[in-house]
Amino acid sequence: MTRFLFRSLFGRVMLALVLGVVIGLAAPGFGLALKPLGDGFIKLIKMIIPVLVFCVVVHGIAGAGDLRRVGRVGIKALVYFEVVTTIALALGLLLAYLFQPGTGMNVDPATLDAKAMSGYAETAGKLTGGGTAEFLMKLIPTTVVSAFAAGDVLQVLLFAVLFGCALAMIGKPAELVGRFIDDLSQVLFKVMGLIIKLAPLGVLGAIAFTVAKYGIGSLKQLGLLVALFFFAVALFVFVVLGAIMRMSGLSLIKLLRYLREELAIVFATTSSDSVLPQIMAKLRNLGIRDSTVGLVIPTGYSFNLDAFSIYITLAAVFIAQATNTPVAMGDLLTILALALVTSKGAHGVPGSAIVVLAATLQAIPAIPAVGLVLVLSVDWFMGIPRALGNLVGNCVATVAIATWEGDIDLERARAVLDGEVPESEPASPPAQAAAVAAN
Repeated sequence: MTRFLFRSLFGRVMLALVLGVVIGLAAPGFGLALKPLGDGFIKLIKMIIPVLVFCVVVHGIAGAGDLRRVGRVGIKALVYFEVVTTIALALGLLLAYLFQPGTGMNVDPATLDAKAMSGYAETAGKLTGGGTAEFLMKLIPTTVVSAFAAGDVLQVLLFAVLFGCALAMIGKPAELVGRFIDDLSQVLFKVMGLIIKLAPLGVLGAIAFTVAKYGIGSLKQLGLLVALFFFAVALFVFVVLGAIMRMSGLSLIKLLRYLREELAIVFATTSSDSVLPQIMAKLRNLGIRDSTVGLVIPTGYSFNLDAFSIYITLAAVFIAQATNTPVAMGDLLTILALALVTSKGAHGVPGSAIVVLAATLQAIPAIPAVGLVLVLSVDWFMGIPRALGNLVGNCVATVAIATWEGDIDLERARAVLDGEVPESEPASPPAQAAAVAAN
């Protein structure tokens, strides 16, 4: 047992999590001072994400050879994202009306401090101000360098797709460039391996700061809403995503066990960005084609926010109930329609959950937007299931789309999930070829 705790990354992360709680409770001042450990770990991970995404996507597309296959994967991914996100949004509405978490609070909107929401409201206006056309224009970087400098994954992804397609069209004369990008990706994955060794320190800093600042008792004020959101995300993961995994021929429970280290890190940091490179590596190790992993995961981080979608509709109805605001069926349909759009540009926006919720409520005058102050006090706690649900949703999406397209070696995937293949052993070219041949 002692060997497991100290020699496995998962064990060290869990030890750091427990130690962080103890420090936060016993020495709050010291716990607050440890915040840079968590922030620094996430910054280290984000440092390599743009270049790593570029390398994986370019190598995958150039190696695929068949650009029509890449296009099919992209279209299927977007269709999948919209269908599953709509289910998540509807689930949030259904549970909010079934459990009535805000009923009985009788909050007068006039008594709430609107100043706390001023910054979020301004950002929300920028997020929705230009409509669909401006959102699409934001996908195009001012320059290639600016996309990498800003760390905008969608902009990097757009350039990577174009670059990969160009390499595939040029063919043999561009093989040297393709080999360089592949070698660079291997170096970056090695860098990622070095950074991830610091995960226990990042977890320690993040959880110690949070407990020191908010305290364990912080959940009491809006405990029902937080508990309901945890339940909603768990229900969505084990029922909806579990069914999708069964249709793909794999086990969700085994996938969660396979990703236990990444899930522990996300639990403590409330950021799925902190494990994006590791997730891509592990999905490739399952025998999923590089181009599929490279397209679905980065795109899903902005377009497939399942738990985020549950949060938007659940919180919107909660605010209406807490302020005794009647909501018509037309308003509910408006929330659903707007949330499908506003959630797409949320990734990378500071305080994105509150910002997107504010952007959604701006178009529904019936619900007082100042009611967001009620949710703000427990937003960090709701961020835990939000980040976990989004991460699991994107991993399941990658498996489902790879199965749909025939881009996964299911025999290898089952062997890896059963522990018969070491997690660090990369998928061999024959395994990738077998997946393609099966299509």
